[in-house]
Amino acid sequence: MTTSNKNNLKSLLGIITFVLFLNVLSNGFFHRFDLTKDKRYTLSTASLNIIKQVQSPLYVKIYLQGDLPSEFKRLQSETRDLLEEFQAYNKNIVFEFVDPLGNKDESMDNIKELYRKGLTPINITVDDKGKQSQAIVFPWAIAVYNNKEVNIPLLKNIMGASTTQKVIGSVQHLEYSIADAINKITKEKQKKIAVIKGNGELQDVQIAKFLIQVRESYHIGPFTLDSVARNPMGSLEALQKYDLAIIAKPTETFTDSEKQVLDQFITNGGKTLWLVDQVNMEMDSLYNDSGATLAFPRDLNLNDMFFKYGFRINPDLVKDEQGSPIKLATGDPGSSAQFQEFNWKFAPQVYPISKHPIVKNLGGIKFDFANPIDTLKNGIKKTVLLQSSQYSKKIGSPVEINLNSVAEETSPSDYLNKGNIPLSVLLEGSFHSAFENRVLPFDQKTFEAKGKENKMIVISDGDLIRNQLDKNFQPVELGYDQRSGNLYDNKDFLMNCVNYLLDDNGLINIRSKDLDLPLLDKEKVYENYTYTQILTIGLPIFILALFGLVFTFLRKRKYAK
Repeated sequence: MTTSNKNNLKSLLGIITFVLFLNVLSNGFFHRFDLTKDKRYTLSTASLNIIKQVQSPLYVKIYLQGDLPSEFKRLQSETRDLLEEFQAYNKNIVFEFVDPLGNKDESMDNIKELYRKGLTPINITVDDKGKQSQAIVFPWAIAVYNNKEVNIPLLKNIMGASTTQKVIGSVQHLEYSIADAINKITKEKQKKIAVIKGNGELQDVQIAKFLIQVRESYHIGPFTLDSVARNPMGSLEALQKYDLAIIAKPTETFTDSEKQVLDQFITNGGKTLWLVDQVNMEMDSLYNDSGATLAFPRDLNLNDMFFKYGFRINPDLVKDEQGSPIKLATGDPGSSAQFQEFNWKFAPQVYPISKHPIVKNLGGIKFDFANPIDTLKNGIKKTVLLQSSQYSKKIGSPVEINLNSVAEETSPSDYLNKGNIPLSVLLEGSFHSAFENRVLPFDQKTFEAKGKENKMIVISDGDLIRNQLDKNFQPVELGYDQRSGNLYDNKDFLMNCVNYLLDDNGLINIRSKDLDLPLLDKEKVYENYTYTQILTIGLPIFILALFGLVFTFLRKRKYAK
């Protein structure tokens, strides 16, 4: 063996030894490198903590397979990349992509089964260089863990957005959707939510979609304040077993004893979500022969409590140029009447401008006859979550509300220095009791004048949590407006509120993660289609061929000598 061969053999053995050493070393250390600018494939701390909860095989079946439109191929690719990232941290996570329409003989049965599980498809129009066709896509996945199953929505419905924009928005929320689903089926329910009853609050069927959503992650049950009159201390002790109380659109006056129970629940650390109307006004009351009704203040006997906590809900209505669409009959009554869409200014569409995790990256949220909120100085930290547009103003009550107001003409000067009215506020701090230095309605030896660190959220519209009912009096999706056909982000906002109040902040932080996902300009692509093909396909092939020719030429030239 020549000296050269010996040196080559030594080099080879050295390389093999070094590679083996790196492999042994890598088994003890695990790290994945994310070279994207926005760290798209770096899982958040909350996701990693959720992944650790998976102790046995968790199967995820994704129904994004087959001949998909180009936008959904990107969603498919992003979903696959993200699940591979999840799987890299926990091998118990197993996933597969399935084409529900792949087998023509079984496709109808598959579709029926998916419908039964609540996985509804979407029909989209595919535009290929001016040629349009229809396609059915199931943008869903199902996760199964220890005989528990949960649906994972992969496509976020963004009002008024194109299919491409919806897909981009969905990629933004993809980590949250998957992590939230895994959390639901792996984590045991611990926190308890009380839905307060007894003062004319919304019925269960009117908040059914919210209850169904909350029940997936928390224990939830009704709590009636009627028992306070008979046994106030017993009612207080029972309520204190809950972590959060939701008061959804009360319409009847609270007694002082009922207020003391709620007040002491708060000072003892209980979280509260208030959805309160201070004006008596319902949309249904406008559908009469005159198309008008009187809106008047509603006295719930809560003003002194709210004032002590640091806010006030005024008995006014918010009128906003950024209203919601409403269809009204025009022309002569009868068969010749036609329906036309108008802007209903008493139903503001609110788009969050705050960067707080509760509202970050949310779309439009629909209000109905909302009231202004004033914040007061009392040492409590206050964060305005939602507010009306700059072209809005307060309308005092009592006042007549008339459908004919849709025809009124306004100018920007009508709203000068009147807009940006708070409609939802987060309060955090140590709340003082509303009964501090006052005679108590009932005797309480455990009375707390100042509470521990706490938080509450106030929304000045009880209808924000209300789901509409269809013709069969069945609840439709929360946030869906049957009058316009638009789907708003009411449910996502409320779920963020619940998660934040119950300290499940990790999921909210995942939702508010920012990704930089640029869109292709389709018009430019179509105008320069041939040029784009040459640039993206032809040029790389040409460069590769040129490199091959040059390399071959240089090699022949070298060895020809």
